[in-house]
Amino acid sequence: MNLIVFVFPLFIWLACGQTKLVSKKEFVDVTIADTSKVYLDTMPIPKSAGEKFTVDYVMGHFDPATHPDFTIVDIKYADREGLYLRKDTYEAFRRMYDRALKDGIRLQIKSATRNFEYQKGIWEAKWTGEKLIEGSEDLSKTTPDPKERALKILRYSSMPGTSRHHWGTDMDLNSLENSWFDSGDGLKLFNWLKQHATEFGFCQPYTSGRPNGYLEEKWHWSYMPVSVELTKLAEKQLKNEMITGFKGSESAVMIDVVKNYVLGINEDCVRE
Repeated sequence: MNLIVFVFPLFIWLACGQTKLVSKKEFVDVTIADTSKVYLDTMPIPKSAGEKFTVDYVMGHFDPATHPDFTIVDIKYADREGLYLRKDTYEAFRRMYDRALKDGIRLQIKSATRNFEYQKGIWEAKWTGEKLIEGSEDLSKTTPDPKERALKILRYSSMPGTSRHHWGTDMDLNSLENSWFDSGDGLKLFNWLKQHATEFGFCQPYTSGRPNGYLEEKWHWSYMPVSVELTKLAEKQLKNEMITGFKGSESAVMIDVVKNYVLGINEDCVRE
C-alpha cells in the first residue's frame, strides 16, 4: 500500500511534463523518455489565455513598463537598455535568436515597443521642424499643406495611433538601412530570416511590391500569433477619425491612413 501511495504522485508529476502548449490550437504529446524534447524551438508561443484586445491597445494607449503582458528586453538581445516587448513575442524571439546564433547569425533588437506618447514625440518633432528631415529640411517651413507634410513624415515614421510598434509584437533588427541587408553579413542575416523566421512565428510586414503604405523595411519583423489578431481588430474597428491627439492629426482622414498604412502590409502577415 505504501508503494502505491509513493508511485502515484510521481506518475502525476512526470505525466504533467509530457504535454506542453506549443500553438494556439494543438498540443504535442511526448513520452516520458522524450521529456527533454518537450519544448520545440520552432513552435510559436500563444498569447495569454483569455486576453482581450481593445482599440485603445491597438492605438498604443498604455504604458508597456507597467502592462502585465510586457517585459523588458535583456541588453543581451538589444543595442540599448529600456526596450519592451510582449512576453509571448519576447520568448519567441529568444528562441529564434538562439537558433540563429547556432547558424552564425547574431540578431539584435534596435527598436521594440513604442506607445502612443513615444510615437507622438517622434512625429511632432518632425511636424514642427524641431527635427529636420534628411538632416536639412524643416517641414514646418517647406511643406505648409498638412496632407503633404504628413506624407513626407510617413516616409520615415508612423503616425501616432497607427504604428505596429504600439503592439509589442514588432521589432526592428540589426540595421535601419535597407542597403545594409544587400550584401555581406546583412544579406546573410536577411536570407536567414526569410528562410527561418516563420518557423518562430515572425513575418516581414513591409516587403517590396505592395501597392500602399510604407516602403520596404527589411529590418521590421512582426510576431504573427498576436499581430494577426490585432491587424484584424484594426481592420474592423479602427477609423481614421479616431487618430487624434497630436499636431497634424487632421491629415489622417485626408490620407486614409488606416487603409493605406495600418492595413497596407504583406498579405502573408495576416494569414493565421
